[in-house]
Amino acid sequence: MSAALSGGPTSGHFSEGVHVLPLRIYYEDTDAAGIVYYANWLRFLERGRTELLRLLGQEHSSLRDERGVHWVVRRCTVDYLKPARLDETIEVVTSCGELRGASLDMIQQARRGEEILVRASLVVACMGAGGRPVRLPQHLRTALAQVSSGGSPRSRHIQV
Repeated sequence: MSAALSGGPTSGHFSEGVHVLPLRIYYEDTDAAGIVYYANWLRFLERGRTELLRLLGQEHSSLRDERGVHWVVRRCTVDYLKPARLDETIEVVTSCGELRGASLDMIQQARRGEEILVRASLVVACMGAGGRPVRLPQHLRTALAQVSSGGSPRSRHIQV
């Protein structure tokens, strides 16, 4: 994928088979010590996954309204390695691991330059409006395959 493929100033870009979302750390993101509050990392990771879908032409609202597909996080494992501080810029890097029938593995990092601050692996499932699992639509599977390593994050760095 080309780095030129971009959906606007807040959507990030694709680079070498992953989605990269630049973010700045604001005062509201930090605790009294001026470092990112641990729960806010989940918000940053969510933004990375959302903007990845947006650049693939698979916005949450369209999937919900046109296909009846809702995303739910089934499992999330996060390793907090180093802090980020007020006014720093970071990048949230997102890719897909294994694509299964109704779920997939998402592999994410937050980094400052080459320094990894946070590592996360998630199992994300597709649910219908009634709360039951639904298969990943083929067009979505095809789109996600562009940022898929094909493997599972569980075999690499996080034991679930």
